[in-house]
Amino acid sequence: MAQAIATDTFSPEEYARFSERLHAQLRTLREVIATPGFGEGPPTLGAELELAIADAAGAPAPINRELLTAVADPHLTFEIDRFNLEYNLSPVPAAGRPFTAMREEMTRALAAVNAHAHARAAHVTTVGILPSITREDLGPDNLTDLPRYRALAAGLHRLRPEPITVRLAGREPLAFTCNDVSLEGANTSFQVHLRVPPSRYADHYNAAQLATAVALAVAGNSPLFLGHHLWDETRIALFKKVMDMRTPDELAWHYPTRVAFGHGWMRHGIAEPFAEAVAFFAPIMPICTDEPWREGAVPALRELRLHAGTVWRWNRAIYDPHDDGHLRIEMRALPAGPTPIDMMANAAFLLGLTVGLATRADPPIDWVIDAIPFSVAETNFYRAARDGLDARLLWPADAPPSPREHGVRELVDTLLPVAADGLARLGVDDEEARTLLDIIAARVAGGLTGARWQRHALARLEAPGVARDAALRQLVLAYVARAAHGDPVHTWDLPH
Repeated sequence: MAQAIATDTFSPEEYARFSERLHAQLRTLREVIATPGFGEGPPTLGAELELAIADAAGAPAPINRELLTAVADPHLTFEIDRFNLEYNLSPVPAAGRPFTAMREEMTRALAAVNAHAHARAAHVTTVGILPSITREDLGPDNLTDLPRYRALAAGLHRLRPEPITVRLAGREPLAFTCNDVSLEGANTSFQVHLRVPPSRYADHYNAAQLATAVALAVAGNSPLFLGHHLWDETRIALFKKVMDMRTPDELAWHYPTRVAFGHGWMRHGIAEPFAEAVAFFAPIMPICTDEPWREGAVPALRELRLHAGTVWRWNRAIYDPHDDGHLRIEMRALPAGPTPIDMMANAAFLLGLTVGLATRADPPIDWVIDAIPFSVAETNFYRAARDGLDARLLWPADAPPSPREHGVRELVDTLLPVAADGLARLGVDDEEARTLLDIIAARVAGGLTGARWQRHALARLEAPGVARDAALRQLVLAYVARAAHGDPVHTWDLPH
């Protein structure tokens, strides 16, 4: 989806040509990853941070084009709605103090963007869903005006021309009619990348799938949408529902959806999710390139990568031709915010737990597959998004019956040492790892995630005679003020 796109209309011939290229490039991918030495090298980390822009009153501010022009940083780019931006952090070696390097870059970037935002009476902040968003802030007129997003909207409309009713459960259930992609732009996330060699890809990917539920439960930061208390991580449900392109017949058959946890454990390697994407899903943006290719070079596989970018897995398989070619796991489930140190703690816990679980047994792929049914891991994921710290999850046990039910807080206590071991295997500095995992432990002990702080703060602000929409805007301002200090969310006080 980051590829340059210059048009938003396509002919039937372009769709046919694009599909042919997908099948050809899938064969090439299998050949490339089987090449001895491909993708080997020390692990690296990377991340993408999606940002929300709010005005001085706490409402969404649709000024992303103005800010992007003013900042002029190549790491900063557009996102789908006009009140969003995205910052792409520089990749760093996993060994040493990678989270310090990422946090310092993130802090500098936020300060630079906010310097220009403040000049426009606005703030840029990191939050899973900006609490003050209204239905009027979402819609085709608020889509970022670029061919990339127009093409995405047109392609999805081609698959699902009729509006659908989106129903979101929660403390205050919500239903609304939707037929455009801009509602997905309400979501802002912190997407973490881990470079993995082809020979270890399947076990690390499966471990990430298992680990994500626990990490998500302790990272919740999206409890409010359109004025309703919903899931602790409403982003997960909103993205899944809004981007569901299935027809009624496909729904009746339980046909795969483009936004999903997955369809089963990975057994052979990274080609599996790419093959699923080609087989299951019609192209949305059939943009063909006349890619020059020379013998011995790493192929770009542009069409295959573009198509995979329109199939949204919470843990996405990434093939990257840069740096002599390599593979990554993109962990997409974590929310943005509340602060850089919170996001680094979330990333350290998820990455450490992934590596710790992946190296638990030999061969580790068999341990994950045999330890827990995939359907249970998927249910864990959605329970974690819904209930956060109160979620009850099933987790593998050392003896039957297995898996067994645990509360998230109890589970985190037992898994923090596994995450510490995984970070040590990555070569992360001991003090850095301990500091970040201690933040997770303190957050769980205090029972205060970003989602819980938002709920408690809204209860304080929604005093008698104060309308909820006004309280939500005040909530944004209180959140922005505390996030600006950079302290972890479990230390925040509530507004008076």
